[in-house]
Amino acid sequence: MNDTAATRSHPAQLLGLIQLMRPKQWVKNGFVFAALVFSGEFLDADAVSSVLLAALLFCVGSSATYVINDLKDIERDRRHPKKSKSRPLAAGTVTVPAALMLLAGLYAVLAAGWLMAPRVVAVIAGYLVLNLAYTFVLKHQPVLDIFTIAAGFVLRVYAGAMALDVPVSSWMFITTLCLALYLAAVKRRQELSQSGTEGRKVLEKYTVSLVDRYAEMSATGALLFYSMFVVSSKPDLVITIPLVLFGLFRYWFVVEALDGGESPTDALLADWQLLLTVLLWVAACAWALWPA
Repeated sequence: MNDTAATRSHPAQLLGLIQLMRPKQWVKNGFVFAALVFSGEFLDADAVSSVLLAALLFCVGSSATYVINDLKDIERDRRHPKKSKSRPLAAGTVTVPAALMLLAGLYAVLAAGWLMAPRVVAVIAGYLVLNLAYTFVLKHQPVLDIFTIAAGFVLRVYAGAMALDVPVSSWMFITTLCLALYLAAVKRRQELSQSGTEGRKVLEKYTVSLVDRYAEMSATGALLFYSMFVVSSKPDLVITIPLVLFGLFRYWFVVEALDGGESPTDALLADWQLLLTVLLWVAACAWALWPA
């Protein structure tokens, strides 16, 4: 390779390393802020900084899991029509040694984070172990794969609570679990309907009608438990229930009519009504829970 070609390859590999961390997926780590919102401490600078640190560390941890997943699935991704172009390792944009160096750097950041937020990093360590199990075993097990994905969102909420050192509502946990199960079931549905069983081996065990029922049950549970949480613990938040209901309806519309939902993050960022609903929900929560 000549010097000019080598020079060109460095920015390409740097961009590939950034893509390997999947920064777009960091939107999921917004669940870390749940405890901050519902505790009413969002005007406390120390509380905000603690949760921001927890969210940043969770971004590092989730990126580490994506790197491991791509390293594990590199050969399968190379045979996939979309992933062979979109995944940096499968596309050849990033080399395996470079990915391993990135992974070591991400783990080093988490090790440093232990000195600042040990309880948060302990939760992230649990998340890393859970995702190792998912990458090598659980993603091939029907039903368990969906629950493993959902458990990752629950751990995000728990990390935010650990950052604030506040008790976590059981309602919040079960609502988060149901919502995450809904998103995971819809993801499997779209993978199955768009790519058949080629994308994942576990999809051979599912049918569209089965995961539809999983999604409907989870969405109903999320709405029910959220409403019970609001009525029993935070009655001022009753104004947010219509927004939650609309968000569930709109997301299902995006899935069914617009053929989205394989990536919840892409569905959220691509649909202005869904994104506006989330922003209005955050604003309504802040207004209702604003300290006296």
